Amino acid sequence: MSIYTRTGDRGETSLADGTRARKDSLRVEAYGTIDEANSWVGAARAASDDPLLERVLGLLQHRLYNCSSSVATPPGSRVAAPAVSDDDVEFLERAIDRFEETTGPLDHFVLPGGSPAAAWLHVARTVCRRAERLLVSLSAEGGVDPLVLKLVNRASDLLFAAARYANARADMSDLSWDQDAPLPDLGEE
Repeated sequence: MSIYTRTGDRGETSLADGTRARKDSLRVEAYGTIDEANSWVGAARAASDDPLLERVLGLLQHRLYNCSSSVATPPGSRVAAPAVSDDDVEFLERAIDRFEETTGPLDHFVLPGGSPAAAWLHVARTVCRRAERLLVSLSAEGGVDPLVLKLVNRASDLLFAAARYANARADMSDLSWDQDAPLPDLGEE
């Protein structure tokens, strides 16, 4: 089977049940954005050698794929969407707690960055938040499993905690936001 089908050349794509949708529809935008977040999680995994991050982010990638597949399955479809469960959400909460055992409490706003893995995790977090906003809009039209919305919300929290954890494991401090940061020296002569 070829990777290209030519069926999308006119701006439409197939949903999970084979029905066609415009590529700029809210449903396609929502599941595509979850896929984008998942790709950034993959980049973060590639930049880390921490076994705990590997296990947690690996599971998260599978569950994000379940979420995007669920969103790609329109309401009333005869095709069963992959399941997301309360157990999945609870696992993410336990993982957040585990990461915070290493990082300690948060007492400042954190700028994205630090180690390569943390930087990618912050990108994944912001894309995950965008996916969540799209899911909220789509849920107003109906057809979003409330557990998908809950998992994506918790996933962005997890990605923030994971970024802080990745920095801690790399012996790097969080980058703290300083609203009065002084102008840096540009090395001008």
